[in-house]
Amino acid sequence: MNIVVTTLNAKYIHTCLALRYLKAYAEPDFSITMVEYTINDPVMNIVSDLFTRKPDVIGFSCYIWNIEETIKVIEMIKKINPDVKIVLGGPEVNYDVEYWMNRIPEVDFIVVGEGEETFKHLLEELSTTNKYHMVFGVAYRKGDDIIVNPPRPKLKLEDVPSPYRFDEDLSALSKRVTYFETSRGCPFSCQFCLSSIEVGVRYFDIEKVKADLLFLIEKGAKLIKFVDRTFNIKRDYAMDMFSFLIDNHQGCVFQFEITADIMRPEVLEFLNKEAPPGVFRFEIGVQSTNDATNELVQRKQNFEKLKRTVTMVKEGGKIDQHLDLIAGLPEENYDSFRNTFNDVFAMRPEELQLGFLKMLRGTGLRLRATDHDYIYMNHAPYEILGNNILPFSDIVRIKRVEDVLEKYWNAHRLDQTVEYLVTHSFDSPFDFFQQFGDYWDKNGWAKIGHQLEDLFQRLHKFLLSKHVKDMDIIEALMKYDFFMNHKHKPRKTWWPFTMTKQEQSSYLKQLALNPELVDAKFANLELSEKELHKHTMIETVAIDVLHYIQTGTIKRQDTLLIFYFEPKQNYVEPYAIQAKQSTTAS
Repeated sequence: MNIVVTTLNAKYIHTCLALRYLKAYAEPDFSITMVEYTINDPVMNIVSDLFTRKPDVIGFSCYIWNIEETIKVIEMIKKINPDVKIVLGGPEVNYDVEYWMNRIPEVDFIVVGEGEETFKHLLEELSTTNKYHMVFGVAYRKGDDIIVNPPRPKLKLEDVPSPYRFDEDLSALSKRVTYFETSRGCPFSCQFCLSSIEVGVRYFDIEKVKADLLFLIEKGAKLIKFVDRTFNIKRDYAMDMFSFLIDNHQGCVFQFEITADIMRPEVLEFLNKEAPPGVFRFEIGVQSTNDATNELVQRKQNFEKLKRTVTMVKEGGKIDQHLDLIAGLPEENYDSFRNTFNDVFAMRPEELQLGFLKMLRGTGLRLRATDHDYIYMNHAPYEILGNNILPFSDIVRIKRVEDVLEKYWNAHRLDQTVEYLVTHSFDSPFDFFQQFGDYWDKNGWAKIGHQLEDLFQRLHKFLLSKHVKDMDIIEALMKYDFFMNHKHKPRKTWWPFTMTKQEQSSYLKQLALNPELVDAKFANLELSEKELHKHTMIETVAIDVLHYIQTGTIKRQDTLLIFYFEPKQNYVEPYAIQAKQSTTAS
């Protein structure tokens, strides 16, 4: 048999770990071809490629982000080749199996639960006696009937071969994300999450895990994302893994999902002391700080301990943190979500993802949707459209917050400016993002693209419309942020310069003659007047921006900001000098 396993990833850089498990477990008894596409690939292109492979069996790995496009592919490939056997697996089709068999009549089998052993057993029957009733964990068709076999017992993880060592993966290791798991299952019961359905946590052998990780690192992997639902649930295991990765990282970056309120202080102290900067990233699901909401979704969370963890990690300065929120959970209305947002934003995570509740098939929250009058999309991603206390109108408003949050906080384009605005200019961070998001939408900017300069111009226009105080301070910070977002000297700016070309030339001439007026570091650059013209940008502003960044206090004085764009290593270095000091030197 010619067997192909495939999926449609969200992006090219992503990889599907499930396909690799299926291939590893089935071989050498069955030769399997892995092929990955993206949801942005034209359906005809995908079908054409699959057709040229002349498959007898195609296994599709299905998720909420790819199921609708996958169905289009299945429908078309089955018309072209009616004899090909179509097998589905993955979290999106694990529940409501009969619904999927009825909705997609082209599908021959659905693998339910862990797929490795079930898929191999199914291949054995397809290649021999076709006794599908013997295959635990599979659904199939028998005439007009849909048969769902009993579930298969959980795999013994020590029997699962490594999915990380295929030759065809090696050339792209440095260009794509490698997904890795050290355990399966989740100890928690959050009713909005599929992981709550599987009870208990099982671990892979730690020595095999380390051997696979070392293999990937030495073969050039640059980003490894651990898919464990709670990487730090077992303290000794996590500590052993952290230590191993610190000793062997070779520049590879590792991302973990952690439960922050159970992270022990001694673990954090160890990481703050020993972890190399930028090698670890933590993803922390906060979701809500409303105690009543967390109780309703059976989510145990000590927010004070969570804050302690996030704060300690942030103070350590070694690990970036990505915090998640979910809008639309039970008993979380607009005002409550505003409080949740502000509670979490107060910790200033490097990235704050604002998501919306998805009523995933099989979850407790979906099964009890009528308890809270949930309405939601019929098809994936099953995002909510409202409930008894959060109408669709409020969801639309919060989506505007999400839009500008992504552009102005998570993208780190205006860090100093946004920090000042949410601290000094608006009642709360949420209010800034909400009011700006409303203004953004009102102006139709959500329907058009943007360049970097547009982000600054649009924010400036919004602030003027709100008659925000101390615009001279804000404009100084915006100019600083603009220059710091470039690795090369920008060709244009979002504002008209305050200086004429003659004044700029005069300043640069004096800086070439008297660089020590800036500081010793600037003088050591030994820049000629020609090099200053070529590799620096200067502008006068109303405050000492560098003093504000270092101390948090405003010093009002005319200041010459100097930005040196290093031409070989492509970075920018900011300097500042009192403006009158430079003119006095002339």
